[in-house]
Formats: sequence, structure tokens, C-alpha cells
Amino acid sequence: MDRREWLKSTSLGGSFALLGGLGITNALTLEEINTFNPRPLSKHIRLSSNENPYGPSEKVRKAIIAAFDHSCRYPYAYADELATILAQKEGVTKDHIIICGGSTEGLKITGLTFAANGGEIIAGKPTFLAMMTYAKQWGAVVNWVPVDDDKGYDMAEIEKRISSKTKLVFLCNPNNPTSTILPSKKLMDFCDTISNKTILFSDEAYYDYIEDPNYPSMVELVKQEKDVIVSRTFSKVYGMAGLRIGYLIAKPALAEKLRRNMVAYSNVPAIAAAKEALNDKEFYNFSLQKTWEAKEMIYKTLDTLKLPYVKSHTNFIFFKSGKNIRTLHKEMLEKGVLIGRPFPPFFDWCRISTGTIEEVTLFTQALASLYE
Repeated sequence: MDRREWLKSTSLGGSFALLGGLGITNALTLEEINTFNPRPLSKHIRLSSNENPYGPSEKVRKAIIAAFDHSCRYPYAYADELATILAQKEGVTKDHIIICGGSTEGLKITGLTFAANGGEIIAGKPTFLAMMTYAKQWGAVVNWVPVDDDKGYDMAEIEKRISSKTKLVFLCNPNNPTSTILPSKKLMDFCDTISNKTILFSDEAYYDYIEDPNYPSMVELVKQEKDVIVSRTFSKVYGMAGLRIGYLIAKPALAEKLRRNMVAYSNVPAIAAAKEALNDKEFYNFSLQKTWEAKEMIYKTLDTLKLPYVKSHTNFIFFKSGKNIRTLHKEMLEKGVLIGRPFPPFFDWCRISTGTIEEVTLFTQALASLYE
């Protein structure tokens, strides 16, 4: 079955017909659909998990299929080759790179390695919880620092709380769920200062979405042999969340400690996919462009409804709904849209992921119907 026939026979084709009846047109050509692989519309549009609605790309899908013949092998040798490629990309040596089963695996192993049995992790609140939730199961203590009025990290308070018990400072930049970034002029000095006192973990899962081309990555501090660990993922801009592959960058001494505790690995098809994704600049640029278009649509709707929001540096938007998130969740689900979960203490705020243009159009219509 070719792509044209598939469109006619699946929910995507049927949904396009429905969208036409609503005055919504398909934003992609058939060639773009084949190349960039937008997910089909479903009964409930899931805009709750910050997933890329496109991908894997056509080139990546071909690489995955070709890798099936090697799936009888363990992934070690294949991961070693990917590590060499990533080291060149990041400007470090291969022994700085750790391939993980998604960056979440890297976060969990870092918390376990350095903060188990009573070690302290300082983290902003709210933020991505994988490291802290897992580390607490192994006896770690979390020192939460609430975000400031602008929903950004309170850098002064974080630095103030560092003590002899502090084993890690967790920095999610851009932050999830608030979508904020630290000011670029202060970021490097802040992270450098922290790394002289304890280990700094910089989660950069959404780094590719930052629009400032000169915005620094903390890989620059890794290159200076600082006590800094950076995580990256193929789940977001590369559209490979279901394949579970990411990586850490750290100086060799820290990287070796982390490798000893690795409990999960990626797989041969995912490694092949990651290698091809790094070369597929067309998909990478398309993914960023479509994310920007979707955010602009959401901004316009929120402005019209006079709902405050945080300017996003990610593929999602955090906005003030003015009603309890559980109530809004139920109301939106009844209209066929799944939104983000609660993020205490911001129970009247909502995180909405970007989707395809069609999905975002239906989201904006559903949201408007609740507020207009």
C-alpha cells in the first residue's frame, strides 16, 4: 500500500476529511507527509507528553529497517560507533560520551551514582522529576527550590543552599514544565560557580528549540574538565521518543563512574536511527519550523482569550488557565484533547505540547469554546 492509499484507508485520511468540514486544510503535501511522517489524528489528540508529532523521518525509517538484520547482536559495538560520531558533534573525545536508553536513563543513573544513601540533590520546583524520583528510592534527599515569579530558576537561592551534603544540582534548561531558560549572560558564570562546589547536571533535552543561535550549552564547561554532566536526547527534535535513545556528556572521570551503574541500554535499530537522524538536516529544520508555527498558533489563541503564558523555549507552552488543572483536563478530554498533568504548586496552569497544525487547530478551537 502506498502513502496515498494509506491516507485514504486510515484515521488520518478520514480525519483530513473531517478537518475539511471544519474549514481546516492539511498543511502538508503528500511528499512532505511521506518524508516527515506526521502522526495520524486520533480520537483523543494527545498533547500531553511533549512528543514531536513528526518522525521518524523517511531516512531514519529506512535505517531502522536496514538495522533489523543486526538485531541478533548486542548493541555494544554499534553504540561505540555512535559515541564516536557524537563526540565529534560535541567537540569532545569518545570517553566523554555515554549512550543511554533515552536521556531519562542517564538522569536516573546520575542520581543513583552520586546521591544515593543520604546524598542531597538541589532542584527547582517544578521541573522534570525523573532523577529525583528515582534517587529518592535509593535514599537520596531532595532540596526543592521554588521557581521565581517569572517561572525561572532562582539562581541565588540555589547557590545559597549548597552545603557539604549536596552531591548534585539539577538544572533543566530549558525547564520542563515552565519552558524557561536561564539568561545567557548569567548562565555560564552560575554553572561554573556551582561546578566548583558540587556536580552540576544540565538537562538539555529541549536545547535545540532555543532560538538564540549563540545560547551556550554546558558542554563548554565539560570541555574545561568541570564537574558538569550534560544530557541530550533523540526523543524531541528528532522525533524518536519511542525508540529510547539519548546520551550524556561528562569528563572521563565522571563518565566512568556512570558507566559502572548503567542498567539499561539502547538497541541496535535505535542506534542506527540516531546515526541517520544526525545526518538528516532536512527533517531537523522542518521539525523546528513546524514547532515554531504551532507555538505561534497557540500564542495567538491565548492572547485572544487573555490567558497569560510563559514565552516558550521548548516544544510546549505553559499557560495560566485560571481554573484547576484537573477540571480543565476533564473538560478538554471531553472535547477530544489530552493536556498535561498537574505540576504542583501551579494547579491553575496548563502545559500544552505542540502538535501537527491540524492537532493544534483542534486544540485552539476546543480551548476557545471553554473560555469565550
